[in-house]
Amino acid sequence: MSIQKKQVKKVVLAYSGGLDTSAIIPWLKENYDNCEVIAFCADVGQGDEELEGIKEKAIASGASECYVADLKDEYVKDYIYPILKTGSVYEGQYLLGTSMARPIIAKAHVEVALKVGADAICHGCTGKGNDQVRFESCFAALAPQLTVIAPWREWDMVSREDLLDYLAERSIPCSASLTKIYSRDANAWHISHEGGELEDPWCEPSKEVWTMTVDPMDAPNTPETVALSFVEGELVSVDGKAMSAYESLMYLNDKAAAHGVGRIDIVENRLVGMKSRGCYETPGGTVLMAAYKGLETLIHDKESLKFRESIGLEFSHVIYDGRWFTPLAKAQLAAAASLAEKVTGDIVVKLYKGQATVTQRRSPNSLYSEEFATFGADDVYDQKHAEGFIRLFSLSSRIAALKAQDGEK
Repeated sequence: MSIQKKQVKKVVLAYSGGLDTSAIIPWLKENYDNCEVIAFCADVGQGDEELEGIKEKAIASGASECYVADLKDEYVKDYIYPILKTGSVYEGQYLLGTSMARPIIAKAHVEVALKVGADAICHGCTGKGNDQVRFESCFAALAPQLTVIAPWREWDMVSREDLLDYLAERSIPCSASLTKIYSRDANAWHISHEGGELEDPWCEPSKEVWTMTVDPMDAPNTPETVALSFVEGELVSVDGKAMSAYESLMYLNDKAAAHGVGRIDIVENRLVGMKSRGCYETPGGTVLMAAYKGLETLIHDKESLKFRESIGLEFSHVIYDGRWFTPLAKAQLAAAASLAEKVTGDIVVKLYKGQATVTQRRSPNSLYSEEFATFGADDVYDQKHAEGFIRLFSLSSRIAALKAQDGEK
């Protein structure tokens, strides 16, 4: 046993109640000199089923205590909304549901560790995934003095069978079985699905993959609309009703899921270098992103919108890679928030057969002018002026072409 292991007296484990973390509790005590293990669970809107009886499960597995932090409202208001303002979409499709939940979970995890005087923190992420990097990067930024323990990089167990046998040998109860097909991660924003037939990119996802949304083919034949109102980039009401940030998202989730909105099937580039295939369901988030970007098109001038789009592209990698608590992230979020100060207005989104389509938009800050845009007769735009603009705009191309012609003579 290493000196580091002997020095660990109290560990706070990010606990889900699943097979992996149930096995980690006794493993920590056995391999870290019978250290005290305190379980920590973050409620980011993953649902009551996952949280039911979680404290009792943790204690039964050997934890001395279990903290459950209700982070739902903070997650939506202080993490999802700021990211929404950046317009971030990873690799053109992924709305970053798993990625954006990691910073708030890591922050709460560290807070519990410092509160109880722990000298180590532990997570159940595998050595192949993105989450180990995301969590540990946050830990490094918030509490570098804490030792980080990652059992999947240390123990010799490699399968569900190994974990189940390990728990059975110690008479530790666990409801997990050998028949788990998919690896899923849920929060208020989305649910992700990996594993099973999805490991073959040539295999179409079966109906059993999807759990949050109606199959678009089975969705209602009549479209439904939702109206969203924003003030300075913040969602303030949905369908005329003022709600909290979390309540608004739950409302949109229900509406959009019923119409099959928010499904994607993507092969993405993981931070650690390999590709992975996953299916994601983000119903309310898809509506929110469409509404926000639809409102932006009325308000931002060409260069401002171009700059916001560049922020979105860059920040999608920042949040995917787990760099929330960095100067770069702070600067990008501040830039997006500054542009969002003008994003005030109303948007109507039509939900139909898996699609969320903006159909109406208005804003007191709109730069759209019907008088200037019309193809009819008007007194506000002299079309002759376009000739001089075009000559200046294309001047460099004209000079290059003239030089090329001179060179041919």
